[in-house]
Amino acid sequence: MDNWKQNPRVFWTLGLPPSIWLLLFFIIPLGFLFVMSFSDKAVIDGQISINEYDYLTGFSNYIRAVDPLYLTIMWKSIWISALATALCLVVAYPIAFGICFAPNRWKPLLLLLVVLPFWINLLIRTYALIAVFRTRGYVNEVLGLVGLGPFEMLYNDFAVIFGLVYVYMPFMVLPLYATIERLDKSFLEASLDLGASQFQTFLRVTVPLTMPGIISGVILVFIPCLGTFLTPELLGGANAIMIGNVIERQFKAANDWPFGAALSFLLMYATFGALALRYLFTLRSKGVGV
Repeated sequence: MDNWKQNPRVFWTLGLPPSIWLLLFFIIPLGFLFVMSFSDKAVIDGQISINEYDYLTGFSNYIRAVDPLYLTIMWKSIWISALATALCLVVAYPIAFGICFAPNRWKPLLLLLVVLPFWINLLIRTYALIAVFRTRGYVNEVLGLVGLGPFEMLYNDFAVIFGLVYVYMPFMVLPLYATIERLDKSFLEASLDLGASQFQTFLRVTVPLTMPGIISGVILVFIPCLGTFLTPELLGGANAIMIGNVIERQFKAANDWPFGAALSFLLMYATFGALALRYLFTLRSKGVGV
């Protein structure tokens, strides 16, 4: 590829529009929220203003965020997201493995089935789950045929976890598929020829070689799960509030943008931490000392 300095007009023609778009609609709004996270609502004539703020007043919002109430919600969000991510990994790994070893003529169709849910709006898919799990839904109707139920499957942690697994499963399957597809199958054959069982080959050869895809899938699923608010709002109700719901209510119902911004950036800091861990793992896998 030619050095961009040799074709500066082409470089700026192609690079300037997306850079301006990124600056106007991502960096500047994000910077505004960052400043807002260190601000407070203004006090005018002894009353707290609804839409006026005193900027850069301190760390009061971050101190408020470590209140036991919000820490409890944060911890609940973490373990629900972690469990949903683990379930996605357990289910997605054999799916990705099966697609990789399927006949070539079937691979495009199988991948299409994986990404097909993306063609339907998330809100519609979530309401479809309500129809499936409600007291007189399809699952309870089937269980009723064998004399079981009805069971309360909505507005609890189970419904939220199932919804998260259903929504974010493709984000786990696709990176796993991309990694397994590049896997040198001769390593698996050599392991079996040397006397290892299928299970030993899977644990000692397949999993380590596909670890980059596993880590990518975990990050792609865990981070959106941690910040989601629609799925717990519709499937969990008041019994399964996650930190995303708290942030959404701070920006809308409570109209407390500074505190909502602080909570949002705490999630972003957690995201940066996860990406940093992935980077360190990548360096170690390449033999680079860190």
